[in-house]
Amino acid sequence: MMASLADGGSGGIPALGSELPAMFDGVKMAAVATVLYVIVRCLNLKSPPSPPEVSHQDTPLTRYLLKCCPLLTKEYIPPLLWGKSGHIQTALYGKVGRVCTPTPRGIRKLLPMHDGATASFDLFEALVDHCTGDDITMVICPGIGNHSEKNYIRTFVDHSQRQGYRCAVLNHLGALPDMELTSPRMFTYGCTWEFAAMVSYVKQVLPRTLLVVVGFSLGGNIVCKFLGENPSNQERVLCCVSVCQGYSALRAQETFLQWDQCRRLYNFVLAENMKKLILSHRNSFLGVASSNISDADLSRLCAATSLMQIDDSIMRKFHGYSSLEEYYKQESCVRYMHKVTVPLLLMNSSDDPLVHRSLLAIPRTLSEKMPNVIFALTQHGGHLGFFEGAVLFPQPLTWMDKVIVEFADAICLWESGRPPCLAKNQPDLSRGRPASSWPSVSALFQCDWL
Repeated sequence: MMASLADGGSGGIPALGSELPAMFDGVKMAAVATVLYVIVRCLNLKSPPSPPEVSHQDTPLTRYLLKCCPLLTKEYIPPLLWGKSGHIQTALYGKVGRVCTPTPRGIRKLLPMHDGATASFDLFEALVDHCTGDDITMVICPGIGNHSEKNYIRTFVDHSQRQGYRCAVLNHLGALPDMELTSPRMFTYGCTWEFAAMVSYVKQVLPRTLLVVVGFSLGGNIVCKFLGENPSNQERVLCCVSVCQGYSALRAQETFLQWDQCRRLYNFVLAENMKKLILSHRNSFLGVASSNISDADLSRLCAATSLMQIDDSIMRKFHGYSSLEEYYKQESCVRYMHKVTVPLLLMNSSDDPLVHRSLLAIPRTLSEKMPNVIFALTQHGGHLGFFEGAVLFPQPLTWMDKVIVEFADAICLWESGRPPCLAKNQPDLSRGRPASSWPSVSALFQCDWL
């Protein structure tokens, strides 16, 4: 019996030893397959490129714009290896802004405000004549805590200058690192005072210029609210473009506390950045008798872990709101957008980790009800990313940069005369008519001859 056991044992060891390498190879292959599966899922590599989903009414204006803006109907192709991940697009925008960033040269303007604050903006002259020959200025409102020195703003300004646009870029109150506050107040989610002061200055100093209004993220909320606050704010405005905004802070606050798409983590990171920015102006808030901010408020600020807590302890008090709900209701552009009558392009991305999908019902509904509104929703792009590229390295100019200028060009060409993109397919209705006799964009809503 012992012999048989010995024989069995000696015979089994080589058999087991011969199977071990095959087992290890199988485990390795399973691990590699799992990692590849996770990468494919996280990077959305199987997701094919697609054109933006464009919502609009069927009007002469929208038919014209979709003919003259091929970027709104062609596939948006992000970099192959990582561009289909909204998180990577957002992180790259947040960390780098843009690659090969140009350095446009402008002149900084300071504007005294009625409450003692000092608004500032940078003015960049066009590098070439505009294709229409007109004097056109883009008035630009950046994202939260941003200013004209941010890389994505510099890239967009340089591209716009090279297409014949003068650019005026608002520096959010308190955002510039080398500029102290002159009153106990800084920018908020929807305060339009500084943007209005910049637009008023541009209109007064350049009485012949026409305006193209552009807002990024929080800036999109500000520009849409500004245009809807008063009909006079839309005078000499050709069109408006808003990119990656959330439309309603009241509805967004609940989604910003959720963990899906790591939104709660983004909320925490943004809150930390805002805390640093606010605390850098601590002396301005505490050193003025008229300040609404106290030591107790700053103590609550230091303990805050979300933007909502910061808004409740600090931001709403700059304008005397009694509650966070009142602050979010009054500061959100959703209350004013139906009053905007100039052509309005609203752009968002489906994989934006900051803007919940439920908020996109606001621009979609607006585009279905208002003839001047177009809503373009890309499948990829993240938050203010929209990078383009072949495989790995992104191009310096993004899809977002190009589509804004393309849309503005189309509007400007229409206002100045017969657009060349329709010349091959339409009869020459302008024969014998000066360009000035062509109907304006607003007049297109009442006619159907195109």
